[in-house]
Amino acid sequence: MQSEEGVKPKLSSPRFILTGACAGLLALAASACGGDDSTGSEGSGPTSAGPSGSLHIDGSSTVGPLTQAVAEQFNAANPDVEISVGESGTGGGFEKFCAGETVINDASRPIESEEKALCKKGGIDYAQVQVANDALTVVLNNANPVSCLTVDQLAEIWRPDDPVGSWSEIAGLDPPFDAEVERFGPGTDSGTFDYFTDAINGEEGVQTKDYNNVGEDDNQTVTGVEGSEGGIGYFGYSYFKENEGNLKAAEIDGGDGCVAPSEAAVQDGTYAPLGRPLFIYVNRDELNGDEALGPFVQYYVDNVNEISPQVGFIPMTGEQQSMAKSAVAGS
Repeated sequence: MQSEEGVKPKLSSPRFILTGACAGLLALAASACGGDDSTGSEGSGPTSAGPSGSLHIDGSSTVGPLTQAVAEQFNAANPDVEISVGESGTGGGFEKFCAGETVINDASRPIESEEKALCKKGGIDYAQVQVANDALTVVLNNANPVSCLTVDQLAEIWRPDDPVGSWSEIAGLDPPFDAEVERFGPGTDSGTFDYFTDAINGEEGVQTKDYNNVGEDDNQTVTGVEGSEGGIGYFGYSYFKENEGNLKAAEIDGGDGCVAPSEAAVQDGTYAPLGRPLFIYVNRDELNGDEALGPFVQYYVDNVNEISPQVGFIPMTGEQQSMAKSAVAGS
């Protein structure tokens, strides 16, 4: 989902949360976090009575912008908590999390058995907390006349052995299109890479090597697909919404007809198989002992459904949010 450097912040971007971006959410942060700050004599600033400390977070570049947005609002009422949010990918983030280098790992897929073993070896107990939903979005060049792709057609494009070289080679493509296929996608540390390859090719991590590997920098996918008539790529829904107009989103036919990525289609399960939950993994011991982590995670689950649509994410259903709050309360 993008690198942390070299990208100019934009007011419309969910990946860069600017101070004072949303007055309503600032008020929400103050009420949710206690906000017993008092103001001194004229000209003096607020005195913080809240938690203090530093929180180090890493992981998914898909989830990272949402966590950054929550951190921004949390800091409005808790300025003495320093929060850093890195984006090394879900897999890269789990390596740090299981080594005790971070207290939260943002994840665009569930933790895997190898990562569970790594956390066990590192003595890291964790809570899995869903924070949002995502419509993993396949993006095409605006000049591409194709509006819908089946899972089988996507597999022809991304399969590990002998993938199609031209759109005209794709079976049943409608309407016909004769441009060369140029693929753009995330690196192997990405949870989006893991999820997409499993959903489309039937096995996680199995995909053609004949593609432009953008690592965690989804800006390269935007630039590449926008600049190539036959370009195709994939990333999280929030990043498509940020770049809507520069690219088009393909509808996906998972067997029951063409469905466009949307909040409703993800929440009702019809955007299959590319609708997915998004998570944070929290160090359980630190959650119960760190002065700042507990309040931050509680604020996250209490308010994320109000924050997520403001930055292009799909909120949880009521049932999902209740489960998230229970996961935190049970830690």
